[in-house]
Amino acid sequence: MSVLLIIPARYASNRFPGKPLANLTGSGGTKKPLIERTWLAAQAVKGVDRVVVATDDERIATASKGFGAEVIMTSSECQNGTERCAEAMLKLDKTPELVVNLQGDAPLTPPWFIQSLLEGMQSTATASVATPILRCDGAAMNALVQDRKAGRVGGTTAVVDHHYLALYFSKEVIPFTKRKFDDHEQSPVFHHVGVYAYRPDALTQYLSWSVGTLEAQEELEQLRFLENGSRILCVPVDARGRLFWELNNPEDVPKIEAMMADMGME
Repeated sequence: MSVLLIIPARYASNRFPGKPLANLTGSGGTKKPLIERTWLAAQAVKGVDRVVVATDDERIATASKGFGAEVIMTSSECQNGTERCAEAMLKLDKTPELVVNLQGDAPLTPPWFIQSLLEGMQSTATASVATPILRCDGAAMNALVQDRKAGRVGGTTAVVDHHYLALYFSKEVIPFTKRKFDDHEQSPVFHHVGVYAYRPDALTQYLSWSVGTLEAQEELEQLRFLENGSRILCVPVDARGRLFWELNNPEDVPKIEAMMADMGME
């Protein structure tokens, strides 16, 4: 099965302008831009045939080519990463069997998260879109809650049915619970990991739909699938003790750098 991994990246971010080019310092003091660190994470994934950066910004394109990445230029009209992945896919001479969207702000994504996602798509023929979810321990859930209390939009959470099909995604911490969990105790909250796998037809169809009310309200691209009756398979993944966080706000930089130091990431 041919797999294309696309890293969509844009310069104009409301919460963090220029985020893909923000430097992250590794454990050895080496500075590399976020987009490069995400590209390196993509290189570690088994079963991927091709990795490209999709952007509309020449600064990101130049930086990406500088560290050896293949770049596909896309329109500045793309409203989100899924649209950018769809446009990049349509520019290829040959359509892959699966497309993976590894968003450019997720350099700590373990390779087995994406490998589990590919396995889920391969074993579930009816799934047209899939995404990983990670059950939060008390520490991770409390970090999400603290972000919201501080007025920051941090990670996204997911609610699923008994078949692990998505019921909803939100930037609020759902499901609501009054109970406080100990740091190492499992909570009922799933952290949505910002990676997607699509079959090509799902990406093409996505472009034909307009932005829905929920997508606009939450600013979550995956809700367009749910609002149009397309189901999303959520694949539970195991962090295996590895720390995970996405770079959503400038305040996340020191947090991610500290995690990198703990993991010995150069």
